[in-house]
Amino acid sequence: MEGPVILHVRRDGLHELADWPDAWPSDGFIWIATTRETLQAQFPALQTRLMHELHGPLMDLHVSDLLNEQLPSHFEATRVYDLMVLRRLAAARTPDGTWDWAEAIDTRAVGFAVYDRLLLSVHPQNCPVLSYFLERLPLLVQVGESRAGVRLPLSPDELMLRMLNHMVDSYLELRRQLTRRIGDLQQALLDTHRPFQDWPQLLTARDALVRLEELCEDQQAAVQEWLDAQLELQSGTEPNLEAETHRVRARDVLEHIERVLSHIRRLMASTESAVQMHYAALGHRTNGIMKVLTALTAVFLPLNLITGIFGMNFDALPLIHNQHGAWVALGLMGLLGIGLGVWFRRKRYLGSRS
Repeated sequence: MEGPVILHVRRDGLHELADWPDAWPSDGFIWIATTRETLQAQFPALQTRLMHELHGPLMDLHVSDLLNEQLPSHFEATRVYDLMVLRRLAAARTPDGTWDWAEAIDTRAVGFAVYDRLLLSVHPQNCPVLSYFLERLPLLVQVGESRAGVRLPLSPDELMLRMLNHMVDSYLELRRQLTRRIGDLQQALLDTHRPFQDWPQLLTARDALVRLEELCEDQQAAVQEWLDAQLELQSGTEPNLEAETHRVRARDVLEHIERVLSHIRRLMASTESAVQMHYAALGHRTNGIMKVLTALTAVFLPLNLITGIFGMNFDALPLIHNQHGAWVALGLMGLLGIGLGVWFRRKRYLGSRS
């Protein structure tokens, strides 16, 4: 994107403008979509327009927020405009198709400055959210009123909420990949035939889930603050259908974020449960090995006792001077060992079943 995209959004149509309009339109609102690089390069001209047309230039701190790609999700309100920053969630694209837990989450901030009749959205390079809405809005014009509930947004707040909802819903692709990768780790954890060696990867996966949970909590707090600000703004006034529609959309975004949080927490809980089951299986296997070794030791202990007795330096021991004495002793030892083995087998001290 070399320059900003400027669209005049009206109830009955959508018009792309080559530059800032000479006269402010009497209906609809203006949507300016730009990248951070373009905003930084053309900000003085934009600030002059905001000062002249809307009497509400962007504050320096808010400009820094819009240009900061690492900023967490948050909301701030001023007398003239609202500032919303939300980090989108998506699966990171790797050239070779491999999965790296350290870079699994592609999270980049999208900023919005919302005026009464202007929406300024600041996107990263190659932002799929911007591409989606630039393709989606003309389709809504073609559909028109033929389908219930399908229409162009009527205000900057509504367009921002639609974009926020799309950004949250983009987690679905990431959720499928996370579930599959976590499932693979869990299967490896519970595989008793091979020792689990991917502990660094498991810890990295857990850190990624924790980071994802923090991102969603920041999203939830930002949208909730916007909703509280709208409720406070509308308190004491007559019921407004448009404002109520915005609140419904905001609550829908909050519900989607809550679903994402619930899914993340379920993945974290299932991972912790798999680790506990892994150690429980190891403990059970170790107990089984120790039980077998203890039973074998108990079988051979009487035999060692017998050999120790016949190894004493006494001349009057039984069977010492008998030519069949050694075979008799060996027979008794064999019978005693077999008897103890059979008895331990019946007691299930030996064998695979506990």
